[in-house]
Amino acid sequence: MSYVLLRHRDIPDLEELEVYKKNGGFQGFEKAVSQMKPAEVTEVVKNSGLRGRGGAGFPTGLKWSFIDNKNWPHYVVANADESEPGTFKDRELMESNPFQFIEGVAIASYAVGAQAAYLYLRGEFAELAARLEQKLAELEKAGYLGDKLFGTDSSLKIYIHLGAGAYICGEETALLESLEGKRGQPRLRPPFPPAVGLYGKPTVINNVETFANVPMILTHGAEWYKSMGTADSAGVKVFSLSGRVRKPGNYELPFGSTFRQLIYEHGGGILDGRPVKAIMPAGASSSLIVVDDKTLDTPIDYASVRTLGADLGSASIIVLDDTVSMDWLVRKTVHFFKHESCGKCRPCPEGTYWMSHLVDRIHADGSQGDVDLLLNVAKQMQGKCLCALGEFSTMAVVTGIERFPQDFKKKSTLPEGAGVLPALGEG
Repeated sequence: MSYVLLRHRDIPDLEELEVYKKNGGFQGFEKAVSQMKPAEVTEVVKNSGLRGRGGAGFPTGLKWSFIDNKNWPHYVVANADESEPGTFKDRELMESNPFQFIEGVAIASYAVGAQAAYLYLRGEFAELAARLEQKLAELEKAGYLGDKLFGTDSSLKIYIHLGAGAYICGEETALLESLEGKRGQPRLRPPFPPAVGLYGKPTVINNVETFANVPMILTHGAEWYKSMGTADSAGVKVFSLSGRVRKPGNYELPFGSTFRQLIYEHGGGILDGRPVKAIMPAGASSSLIVVDDKTLDTPIDYASVRTLGADLGSASIIVLDDTVSMDWLVRKTVHFFKHESCGKCRPCPEGTYWMSHLVDRIHADGSQGDVDLLLNVAKQMQGKCLCALGEFSTMAVVTGIERFPQDFKKKSTLPEGAGVLPALGEG
């Protein structure tokens, strides 16, 4: 099957404008602007079954249809923060197939009536941002951005904004706060961005990979796109595969491919031929899946992964073999989320603080009382945080302890009560 998103692997120099144009580039955008009404573009995307590729998996066309047409101007924002540990798909798309991504942003802008769009990149992508600035300048010079697009009254200007490398700015409302020059912290919702977004105006926010799908849908049609994938999850997905595999990397496969196919056929299997112990399907923020033959033969799509007690998220699939102890893994994830907590709501910074102390003690040689207390703290955080970061910090903790209890059993026999919270702050 030819690539839909990672087309640069089939087409050399696809990052060059002339090469991109020769291979169908901007046909979808021209078709939308010249031949279709904005609502018709939204309807095509809705009918394609495209779901957001940033993690939540919300239907893309449906999100666009929520835009408030009684409040103007409208904005489109591309979430290119990509700060989830284990995720590196968006960077490859922006580096090697940038015009397809930008064309998707342009089509979305036309669909929702936005004359300004923003590409929000994480701070570490400074070099990439400079390259994208050059691509945008090329497009303006070629007439694909600016005024009177394709001889119509449509206009569009795209701007680039660099964040400061904060994980929290991957959350869409924290991203908007950062884009407005404020501290990157989540907003209370509702209202949601399609009603009140950037500068208090209706805004559509989607992930880089989501936008990269849109030109192909406009060019080839919704039915073509739905012919790939599953009924629940249409189209293709770029899976970022990492961990204890022989060939980590990005793999574009149709939804419905199995974990076995991804890991063994494409990822080359496990280092040293060891067995798979666990899978994190959504990077550091995901639940741990116990692996057996049934797990490996499970289709990778939004609905099927939920039957395994996890969410697919952005499909940052981290594979763990039997050399990895879950107490070590949990310690890594908890310290990351403690560092990235924005502090706006108290359960998240307080909870991650206590969890980090507990996992350090457990990893060193803690008691079963410490393990029980860690599980208790994590569960008390769930459902009480302003945004998903606090919830994410507990995913590996809860599922690690409940699904891999043997990895948390220690030789230490500290007296009962040694794991009480006040003792954690000493030293």
